[in-house]
This record gives sequence, C-alpha cells and structure tokens, in this order.
Amino acid sequence: MKARLVPIFFDPGKDDDFEKHLAILKQQLSDYAEFLSPVALGSPFPEAEGAIFPQFLGEAYRKVNAFKSIDIPILVITSGFGTVNMWDWEIVSFLREEGVELIAPYNLDQSITACKALGVKRELKDTTFLVFQDNPGEGFQSEIFKRFYWWEDQCINLLENKFGFKLKKKSFKTLGADAKKIPDDEAKKVLGQWDFAVEELTEGALLSAVKIYIALKKELEADPSVRSMGINCLNESRCSDTTPCLAWNMLYEEKGIIWGCEADLMVMITKYILHKSLGAPIMMTNIYPFLMGKAATNHEKILGFPEFLDEPENHLLLAHCGYFGVVPQSFSSDWKVRPKVLAIVDDNAHALDARMPEGKTTLAKLNPKADKMMVVEGDLKGYVQFPGSDCRNGAIVKVPDGHNLVLKNYSHHQLVMTGHWKKEIDLLGKVFNFSVDEM
Repeated sequence: MKARLVPIFFDPGKDDDFEKHLAILKQQLSDYAEFLSPVALGSPFPEAEGAIFPQFLGEAYRKVNAFKSIDIPILVITSGFGTVNMWDWEIVSFLREEGVELIAPYNLDQSITACKALGVKRELKDTTFLVFQDNPGEGFQSEIFKRFYWWEDQCINLLENKFGFKLKKKSFKTLGADAKKIPDDEAKKVLGQWDFAVEELTEGALLSAVKIYIALKKELEADPSVRSMGINCLNESRCSDTTPCLAWNMLYEEKGIIWGCEADLMVMITKYILHKSLGAPIMMTNIYPFLMGKAATNHEKILGFPEFLDEPENHLLLAHCGYFGVVPQSFSSDWKVRPKVLAIVDDNAHALDARMPEGKTTLAKLNPKADKMMVVEGDLKGYVQFPGSDCRNGAIVKVPDGHNLVLKNYSHHQLVMTGHWKKEIDLLGKVFNFSVDEM
C-alpha cells in the first residue's frame, strides 16, 4: 500500500523551483508514494501518512508554530537527488531545536525507506492479526506461559491503539480438528506443488504439517485483511497433532504472511514493521546469554555453553523449538524439515532446521510500551550442535556488550535480522513514534 504524501509549500513561495522539485519527487518515489494536491503551510490538509517539503525557504524560521501543528511525519527532500539539500541543514537544525521532528534523508534509499514505512503505517490500519488460542497459559508449562505480557488486554489494547491493526482470536482446538479432517489425497496434491528438503520425517507427519497449512490458508481466503497470523502452538500443543512451522514457511513464501510463534503479539508487530518496511530477512528465536549460565543451559538441556570462544560474556546462544527457529526458505543458507525435538509437542510434529547466513546480524524488539525498540548490531559467528538436547542446532551471536544487554533486555523472544540495520530502524522510529534503545 502506497503512502499518501501531502506536499507543503510556503505561502507566498509556491514558485517554479517548488514545482520542479515536486515533479522530480513524483518520479523518484512513484513506486512508493501517492502525492496529494499541494497545501500551504498552516492550512488544513487531507488525510495523509506524511507531509513532504520539496522546497525549504528562510520563511521557515518564522513559522515554527505552523510546523508544530503538523501531526504526521514530516519529510524534507529538497535536492534533485532524493535527499535533503545541504543548504537546508541550518533550517532543519533550527526546527529540531524548537522541538519539530523532521525526516531529512541523506540518500535516496532513505527516502524510499521512509515512504515504504509510511505505507506500512497506512496498511496497518486496514490489517487484522489473527491468532489461534483457547486458554492461553492454562496448557503445558503454565508456570512459564502465565508470565507473558502478550496475553494481557493491556498489551493488546496498547498495540491496537498505537498501530491501528485489529486482533482477532479464534480457537486453536477447532483449527487442529479441522486440519485433521482434510483428506490425505488433498494434502498430497498440495505437497506435490512444493519442493522441500525433508529428513527423517514420516509421510504422516509431513502430511499433517501440510494440512495445517491448508486450514490456515482457508482462513486467509475468508478474510483478506489478515496479514499476520500466530498460534499458541507450544502452550496449547494438545490442540493439534502437529506444529505450524512448515505452514508459516509456506504462507510467507506464497503470500508474505508475517507469522508469530506462540502467538507472541509483541513479536508479530515488531516483525511486521521491520520486515514490511525494510524487506530484511527476519525471524524470531530465544536468546540465551552466556552470562546467564545454568539458568539458560538447563532450559535447553545442555551441559554448558561452548568454551572455545574469546569474550564469552559477549556471546549468546540462539535457539527455539529444537533448532535455530522458524526461518523461511528464502531467508536461509541451509534449510530442512525434521522431526520434532521438544517433548511439549505431539510425537507427530515437526520442526525446521534452518540457518541464516553468518556475518552481520541485528537483534531488535519493541519494549512493552511500544515507545522504544531495542537494537543490537552483532555478528552471527556460526552454529553449534548439542546431540540429544533441546538445541540440536543453535546459532552463536557475538554482541558488543553482553552485560548491558542482560541488564536492559526486554524479552527472551528476540527478532534476528540478517545485516546491520540500526540506521534504518532509527528512521522507522520517526515514522512509528518510537526511540531506539541501542544496547
């Protein structure tokens, strides 16, 4: 969905230079933005996601209150190259000192990212997040799951009000029962349309995985506003004879659906904003800082962390559901469907054994008030295997300051992105109204 931008001019001052730069912007950003009719600064303007200045004038110094009356993100793209003009830095600096937040890109990619983010902001207002759960916290490992913020009405109401999406809840028990009723022949026909690397998984388990995909796809087709889905798949795993890992891969690769393991709403909205705005490969996993010692290793049923690393205090083990976590095929350097690992899920269930590329990586997550986003730029060093444990293949990530991360961390669930993205996330914060908490 394209962002609606309202061009703003100084009155008087809508001259040939304004028209020239507006025409350039329309050409440069045509794939990402819809330009509305220009409006004079201080005048009412139509509903839009952003205001854009193709031209700045010294008149700005005397129009601070008019700038402050603009209640949507303000872009300043005044050069012919999709950036702020260098001669406008003084005006931008002056307005920021007066408390006016501005987005002043210094390259065209940033301008495009801002428009894409504003388009996501618009899309969210017409988006449904669909989760399947019955009695969250009352199932397996209730002593753990009852602690989680994403079940709370406080969390749901805050995120709906801030970002505009609507949360819809449906029964996981009903979904699981409906999936079981799907004939094997129908599942085999669907399976034949995909190319999966599968190891050690029985045909019955693979067909059950495909049946959950079919059932979820029917839900999508019944409501086109659904763009993100989650299932309370561990805590209420008794509701299904399988796990949704393969289905999330299929639905992302086919329809771009953002998935939420364990129906974690904080994960879903963070992932939606980051991936839809930036296009970066992303997934969710648990983080186990080496500094946490046995409090971390006991949960994964491993004897200890690797001892061959320098600066162990700055390293994390990343693992979820037996492996690294649910990663779509297109994000992966290696990818297979394998039998389940965790005792908490049905014996017929499966998991994804996937790897993202080694090298630069970013951890990110919104805080409980959704007004800050934790960002850690690190390095994915490689993968480790612990046979017979709950971590058959986990990732090792080095971060700049493990002590600071442990002291300030928001959650055991973290989003992992291939590449370093702090500068871009800074820009997203100006669109979605959150600050960046760099750890």
